[in-house]
Amino acid sequence: MNIVIRTDSSLHIGSGHIMRCLVLAEKLKAQGHQVSFASRSQQGDLIEFVEKKGFHVYLLNKPKQWKKPKNSSDYAAWLQVSWQDDAQSFIQQIEDVDLIIVDHYGINAQWEGFIKSHFSCQIFVIDDLVRQHQAEIILDQTLARTSQEYKKLNPNSLVLTGSDFALITPKFVELRNKILQSKINTTPPTVLLSMGGVDQPNATLKVLEALSKLKNKPKVTVLLSPRAPHYKLVSEYYQQHIDWIQHINFVEDMAELMSKHSFAIGAPGTTSWERACLGIPSIIIPLADNQKTTCEQLTKAGAAIKVELAEIKTLLVVAYQTMHEQWQSMHLKNLAICDGLGLQRVVHSINDFETKKNNAVILRAANNSDIKQVYDWQLLPQTRQYALIKSIPTWCEHQQWMKAKLEDKAHFFYMIKSLLTEADIGVLRLDKQSDENKANRYTLSIFLDPLYMGKGFAKEALNYIDTLHPRLSIEAKVLEENKASQALFSSANYTRVSPTLFIRQPSID
Repeated sequence: MNIVIRTDSSLHIGSGHIMRCLVLAEKLKAQGHQVSFASRSQQGDLIEFVEKKGFHVYLLNKPKQWKKPKNSSDYAAWLQVSWQDDAQSFIQQIEDVDLIIVDHYGINAQWEGFIKSHFSCQIFVIDDLVRQHQAEIILDQTLARTSQEYKKLNPNSLVLTGSDFALITPKFVELRNKILQSKINTTPPTVLLSMGGVDQPNATLKVLEALSKLKNKPKVTVLLSPRAPHYKLVSEYYQQHIDWIQHINFVEDMAELMSKHSFAIGAPGTTSWERACLGIPSIIIPLADNQKTTCEQLTKAGAAIKVELAEIKTLLVVAYQTMHEQWQSMHLKNLAICDGLGLQRVVHSINDFETKKNNAVILRAANNSDIKQVYDWQLLPQTRQYALIKSIPTWCEHQQWMKAKLEDKAHFFYMIKSLLTEADIGVLRLDKQSDENKANRYTLSIFLDPLYMGKGFAKEALNYIDTLHPRLSIEAKVLEENKASQALFSSANYTRVSPTLFIRQPSID
């Protein structure tokens, strides 16, 4: 497909939209799609950075007079021109396109409809604001966001919601797996302080001044770009406190940098999911209205502690001490929020949507709210017929078992969801084998709601696992009399090594 990504960055907008789009762009490009960007050049933009990443950028017309947003919710000023002018400029630049990815709070449903009528293309919108769109696919990676919130306004769109779909680079998954297999040393504490690429209110300096009051100061890494308006002030402060602060202008490998820290302080943007993936507890300081929901959900989940901008001087040290005391609990709660596989899920959904498969699926991480549904399926005769363990668990036994599985992040517990109907239709688990000689080998278990058996959904779920976990070695034990499952694994990427054992080798070393 020929794909164009419409997004912007600036001193007012920040860098988050561009950065998450780049993650998606690089994955789509690697799969053979042609990907380019369309952006408006303005102060503090990242156009040169995008071009250095190997993507062509179509430069849209500049406004006759630049607008300064009145507040953090003045999204019309983010666009700098009317939606009609922006759409016309886009059309003048782009000759042909199959899919347009829009990540811009200043672009509305009218823009989307106008562009669709001109190009006869599909629209994929990345949003966080629960708005009406004229789009085939809508993605909102906000924690605990539900598709129903969007379906009320967009009944005909495929909606991907929640942190299962967070767009973060695959390197985070690699480092997450290492973290899960090792013990993290939090002494002495190391803190990554990153308030975004711009940090208009200079929260960075306020945080450093608050931390300076601690008797036992942590080792703090400040990540702040020279694009930031208060860069000079922060740099001067760092030079006076080099005994406990290091300052980095830019980092190519954010995952590697983040993994070297046991705590984080930052804004509740895209980096929230990066921190969660690595299990890093954080103090979050909301800097814009569109960050409030994420802030509330992270706090509610016990993964972060919120400190308002005006409270840094009085409450940040208290929050830091609390985070230090509750590190282990917050670490586990963060790991439960984001498995880092959102990019793979999103790209898989784009490809499935393009091919119009009626039996396409999504694998989402199971949670405590799924315990009853899984138990109901476990009780069905069709589920028990070919189960390796024939005895039916009691409700109490099932709850204890499933809660333990969900808490142990060495395993993967997924709900199979129909892409077409968005209904949960089954379960797929990958249980890590305890044999130390099989460190990267897992045992697969799968069952479906009987209403969806024999329609190709199980095969699609196995294909999905190939997308999510190409580096794992996976075994499946299937009874000889279970002819349907024997045929399923024989037709998938599994090798039969015995009458009851199938193995899928890693496709990536």
